[in-house]
Amino acid sequence: MASTFGQRLRTWKDRILGMFSNDIGIDLGTANTLVYVKGRGIVINEPSIVALNTKTGQVVAVGQQAKDMMGRTPKHIQAVQPVVDGVISDFEVTSEMLSYLINKAQAGHTKLLGPRVCVGVPSGITSVEVRAVRDAARAAGAREVHVIEEPLAAAIGIELAIHEPAGSMVIDIGGGTTDVGVVSLGGLVNARNVRIAGDKFNADIVSHVRNEFKMLIGEKSAEEIKIAIASVAPNRQPLEAIVRGRDLVTGLPREIVITDQDIRNAIGHSVEELVEAVKEVLETTPPEIIADVMQKGIYLAGGGALIRGLPDFFTRAFGVQVIVAPDPLTAVVRGTGIVLDDIESFREALLRSDDELAPSE
Repeated sequence: MASTFGQRLRTWKDRILGMFSNDIGIDLGTANTLVYVKGRGIVINEPSIVALNTKTGQVVAVGQQAKDMMGRTPKHIQAVQPVVDGVISDFEVTSEMLSYLINKAQAGHTKLLGPRVCVGVPSGITSVEVRAVRDAARAAGAREVHVIEEPLAAAIGIELAIHEPAGSMVIDIGGGTTDVGVVSLGGLVNARNVRIAGDKFNADIVSHVRNEFKMLIGEKSAEEIKIAIASVAPNRQPLEAIVRGRDLVTGLPREIVITDQDIRNAIGHSVEELVEAVKEVLETTPPEIIADVMQKGIYLAGGGALIRGLPDFFTRAFGVQVIVAPDPLTAVVRGTGIVLDDIESFREALLRSDDELAPSE
């Protein structure tokens, strides 16, 4: 009875405070950060990049504006990624970025109290890294911070029945990391975080173009090529893209045509490593849950889910149907929004909140 009364008290407290503050969900990704505001939906989707003036220490630009500066700045301005492999590498810059995004999300809708924030982070991060995320959000103006692992948030965003005694599996291929998670009874039964994702594919493309064509291109160009023509299976009509860079032999500007076959050759090894990582998770998952996963299928989320032919390739590799989640890019941030709508129902799924520590801490 006391426990039920305490839950009701917290629920009423949340509702009353919610009248004076915004609820904001954040998918703090290596490549992009998405921001959800309750009642308004996803209001921001910007690159996780900050441009700094090294002479003054001031932030020059954040998000898309900073990304547009990459590779085009004078020496005293640096465009940096404060989130590396899904975790904070530069606390102060991350705080500046979060502050900018939270203020932008609340522009014209500011309330009396600071917002309540739920942040999605990679599975398996340490308690120190969790605390860094929490402190960065606090420094950015949040009054209350909740942290949830991304495969769990993605499962919630896809609207899988995570509270039931039945297993579901999600593969979230982001920018810095891929999260493989098996979910049942409101928590992660098995999970693995692999540093093979969008950024690794970009690096593979840069390396392939350098080795095969003796030409140097930037990571931004590699990402554009990946989005335009990347595939893991041959297409009926071959895909081509024009690439511009610097010839390593002459040092002069050069332009070449690259095909989807070149991209498959570039990223093939990384895709195979990703397959092996998922197989390791399947091998260590309880057999009853494997039976559930075979019946339901494996859900694919994150930007990597959009690579042509990847679901069919995974289906053949795992022997289980692989399904691309609806709007895979926003699955995690949608999940953080659902969590904020009913904190009490998802409290045990949270890594850490203001009034209680996670069991691992």
